[in-house]
Amino acid sequence: MSFFGFGQGAEIDIVLDGTENRKMAEIKSEDGKKERHLLYYDGETVSGKVNVTLKKNGSRLEHQGIKIEFIGQIELYYDRGNHHEFTSLVKELARPGELSNHVSYPFEFLNVEKPFESYTGSNVRLRYFLRVTIVRRLSDVVREVDLIVHTLSSYPDMNNSIKMEVGIEECLHIEFEYNKSKYHLKDVIVGKIYFLLVRIKIKHMEIAIIRRETTGSGPNMYTENETIAKYEIMDGAPVRGESIPIRVFLAGYDLTPTMRDINKKFSVRYFLNLVLMDEEDRRYFKQQEITLWRKGEKTPRKGIQQQQQNLTARFGSVSIGDRSNSTDGRQSAGGGEDGPIGGEQTAVREDGEGHRHVNAMTREDEGSESGGEDGGGSFGGVKGIHGSD
Repeated sequence: MSFFGFGQGAEIDIVLDGTENRKMAEIKSEDGKKERHLLYYDGETVSGKVNVTLKKNGSRLEHQGIKIEFIGQIELYYDRGNHHEFTSLVKELARPGELSNHVSYPFEFLNVEKPFESYTGSNVRLRYFLRVTIVRRLSDVVREVDLIVHTLSSYPDMNNSIKMEVGIEECLHIEFEYNKSKYHLKDVIVGKIYFLLVRIKIKHMEIAIIRRETTGSGPNMYTENETIAKYEIMDGAPVRGESIPIRVFLAGYDLTPTMRDINKKFSVRYFLNLVLMDEEDRRYFKQQEITLWRKGEKTPRKGIQQQQQNLTARFGSVSIGDRSNSTDGRQSAGGGEDGPIGGEQTAVREDGEGHRHVNAMTREDEGSESGGEDGGGSFGGVKGIHGSD
């Protein structure tokens, strides 16, 4: 009778404890709009009460039981029929019977494990939600409320700088350096670019942050690249010996922590894409992966000051055309040793005849920016960039 609109109906309201003091966070919905929900962390208790309000006074509501579930699931958009649940907790609120008045049921999921961060991407969604179900013979009454989960990390023990020399044979050699390889979501990327050889007419240079989302496996693997931000770092033709500083603030962009092989379903990785454009509008690029993490605990003030002093000593005093200010122990472009920086990724080497070998930059018409794990150009000897204009 209720199915045809003649019987008793009910509305369900889920009220979570501590909503006045708990923070809220934003996440994209599937259609790209921003949604705000209460924010939780791994191991926190989820509790509250479920209010069931009858629509018609004086009429009874028969049911086969009332339950509440805490669910964490991954939905792949190409396989919408299957939801992959990695967390599923159930509590019975009421046994089969009937309701004649409005009723409220308390619930508590104690110290709930929430191993992954909430995420909505191009081809996948990871969500946490509470679902209340009033089980009925013809049609259940269901109410869902989403939660947002953030995964916190502490400062990484190893956080080496990134240094690499890249170029185009006999045309362009540049060296770029980033102060770290792992950044928290409100961090600042600090670095510099030094021009060793310039024989092409460069018009401008920019750095971009690219998010690479990989879902599925085998024939059902999908890779989606999204440019989160572009930042122009040079306008005009550089000369040999010129040094360009880099400073990119991450706080203003829509970023998530790096996610690797989440529940064997998807990964989210981030790359810094260095792009040069010449006067004939040909683009050359080199990508470098970075790791992003969400900062959990506040760094002591003394630690912050020490980090700032280290950054200033290493990157802050580099001026145009003066390489001697760099504190990595390296000499001028014409020679000298390549002084290593504590285990960083370096792509400069010499063969038995004393020839220098650097990573090759990739021209856009030779391959897409999403190609290859290193984002274009293989490690090894210098490769020329040729082809039709």
